[in-house]
Amino acid sequence: MKICLIRHGETDWNAAGKFQGREDVPLNEAGIRQMQNAAAYLKKSRWDEIVCSPLARAKSSAEIVRQETGVRELHEEADFMERDLGKISGLTWQETEQRFPDGNYEGIESLEMLQDRAIGALLKWTAKFDTKNIIILTHGGVINSILTALSGGAIETGKAIPRNAEITLLEKQGDDIQIIFHNKGWNEL
Repeated sequence: MKICLIRHGETDWNAAGKFQGREDVPLNEAGIRQMQNAAAYLKKSRWDEIVCSPLARAKSSAEIVRQETGVRELHEEADFMERDLGKISGLTWQETEQRFPDGNYEGIESLEMLQDRAIGALLKWTAKFDTKNIIILTHGGVINSILTALSGGAIETGKAIPRNAEITLLEKQGDDIQIIFHNKGWNEL
């Protein structure tokens, strides 16, 4: 079983360097093109199912991939939603440092909670579609937390967040899920 994790395409907030969290920011034109390129690459392989975060940027990205790959339907999973960033959502790094100089970000979801729900959702959908190849369209924080868990911490939390439309490939055999590659652009593969 192959599992493809893809970060959604670019949004205006990504381009401006703003934290998005659970804000429902749509894809911009660059993001649409990124996803069309990623989808054209993915079309080279057989994919059976697509699961996505319910946020607009992920759902739109998933729809582009669905149309190109011919997968019939999208399945939404709330636990693939991006990390709740609390009061820093909508801010840039510089604004965040100015407003929260102590690094105590109000209302932010813990990394442990994010990892628990992301891994739980991954295991749920890989069990449901056990012999099928699936694409999961989600967010940078979710993908990074999955990579951190699967690598036993070798891929550090916060250090391997994919860029927009980057692809991570996992393979599941029995109960074991291995990382084949992570955070590659369609043009690097």
